[in-house]
Amino acid sequence: MKLSYYPETDSLYIELSERPSADSEEVAPGVVLDYDTEGRIVGIDIDNASKASDLSVLEAISLPLTKTTITQSSNN
Repeated sequence: MKLSYYPETDSLYIELSERPSADSEEVAPGVVLDYDTEGRIVGIDIDNASKASDLSVLEAISLPLTKTTITQSSNN
């Protein structure tokens, strides 16, 4: 799973799988789900993310993580 924030558009993309997106559906204003060819969700795009969530905190509870990586862009 990968979280990517784009400050120029204030959007957050949550990549759930590396499978390519074949279809998208807006399920709520500013929230788009991406699906693969088999109809499985591969990503979630959230517009106006800083208004919808506190992006200054990331909390993971009981995830079976084997690797964590935090990369901060040079313009932050």
